[in-house]
Amino acid sequence: MIRLTRLKCDDDFVLNAEIIETIEETPDTVITLTSGKKLIVEESMDEVVRRVMDYRRAIFRNFR
Repeated sequence: MIRLTRLKCDDDFVLNAEIIETIEETPDTVITLTSGKKLIVEESMDEVVRRVMDYRRAIFRNFR
């Protein structure tokens, strides 16, 4: 799970990183989920990717 901020709402939410299909900057960061739902967030595409990578590293660290 990763914590993100909705664009123009300042509302934080937690997203299951496993259901992200694509991330685009158009120029806003748009996350498309496997369900087809789109979320627009304040974080940059690079920041979202970094958070997803950190999340996955944390999970795999527990399997060692």
